[in-house]
Amino acid sequence: MLDLPAVVAGPRVSAEFLQLASAVLCHRDVQRHAVLYRLLWRIASGERALLERATDVDVHRVMQWQKAVQRDSHKMKAFVRFRRLPGEEEEFVAWFEPEHWILDRVAPFFARRFAGMRWAILTPYRSVRWDGEALTFGEGAARNQVPADDAQETLWRTYYAHIFNPARLNPTMMRQEMPQKYWKNLPEATLLPELIREAGVRVREMAERAPEPVRRRVPAAPAALPAVAAQSLAQLRVAARDCRRCDLWQPATQTVFGEGPDDAAVMVIGEQPGDEEDLSGRPFVGPAGRLFNQALGELGIDRQRFYVTNAVKHFRFEQRGKRRLHRNPERSHVQACNGWLQAERAQLRPAQIVCLGATAAQAVLGPGFRLMQERGQWQRLDDGTPVLATVHPSWVLRQGTPSARDAGYRGFVADLGQLLQAPPA
Repeated sequence: MLDLPAVVAGPRVSAEFLQLASAVLCHRDVQRHAVLYRLLWRIASGERALLERATDVDVHRVMQWQKAVQRDSHKMKAFVRFRRLPGEEEEFVAWFEPEHWILDRVAPFFARRFAGMRWAILTPYRSVRWDGEALTFGEGAARNQVPADDAQETLWRTYYAHIFNPARLNPTMMRQEMPQKYWKNLPEATLLPELIREAGVRVREMAERAPEPVRRRVPAAPAALPAVAAQSLAQLRVAARDCRRCDLWQPATQTVFGEGPDDAAVMVIGEQPGDEEDLSGRPFVGPAGRLFNQALGELGIDRQRFYVTNAVKHFRFEQRGKRRLHRNPERSHVQACNGWLQAERAQLRPAQIVCLGATAAQAVLGPGFRLMQERGQWQRLDDGTPVLATVHPSWVLRQGTPSARDAGYRGFVADLGQLLQAPPA
């Protein structure tokens, strides 16, 4: 019987290195394999803390490559625009020109986001197709294989021109976030030269108009809360567990109170918990919450920095068999919960408030607020707190067709993008 050679274990590396390598391998630099191998050899040879030495030449180099790939991936997620294929009901195609080999890395994101439609993304070096079940990769393509325009893009350009605010125009910053090399493939980019050119005139016209009040009345003070020696959000959360201020507590599983850092600068307010939130006791963990997280991720915003809550703390639903179907809360429910909402705000003292949906917006800005007319625009309360209102992510999910959902999602992200700029004084 032959003696087999002893099995020698391969080098062990951290998950951090594997994550770094997976990104660096997507970079175009032809030296990437050699530098990664050299790093791997050094780590396996005893330099276990090598990746912590940012001044090391090899480490610095791969970190820059990783950032470039992450930035390119972010741009692809933000700037891919699907067009409907002529003669096809629900088939879409997009053209994108990445700087690096990122298509395989980013394609699963689009499969999750557009799971219900059939689509293809073409790039000069590679293509990918989603048939509703699996991703299939193929060879590269040419720009002329993608339709030039479709009706949905006309609607998107109309919406983009409507929300464009010349008073906040910063061409230098805009070109950093949306480099001109991407403009040729963005439907809204055809409007940008004219919008930029006319911005100065529009700002002067806005200044010459009679000033309009920017502060809105705060809704009437709610009835006093039960006696609570609340000196922190944690104490409020405990007290809210036994809330009986309206009838929603009876069928609901539990109170779903807000969560987030006690010193969060941004307070996000939704409508009410959904089915998953009611079962878990945490806000925005269901489909709408996941879409909200996705939108923030595209903007480079970490949700963990926000305090997230709802205008109504119990789930209102209609039981149909084993399913619990969402029902909009009534005004009496919002008023009953307003005491908790105001107490949260008093403890938090946020620098900014974001309202998702009409229920939340009217709870904060008053019943006269018209969401679809004023969404994406900063408002101010009597105490000066800036408030941004937009649609609830569940509204995006309810749009009837994939193209309508895509347009709704783009508008939702555009509204949330106002958080990247300082509110007007």
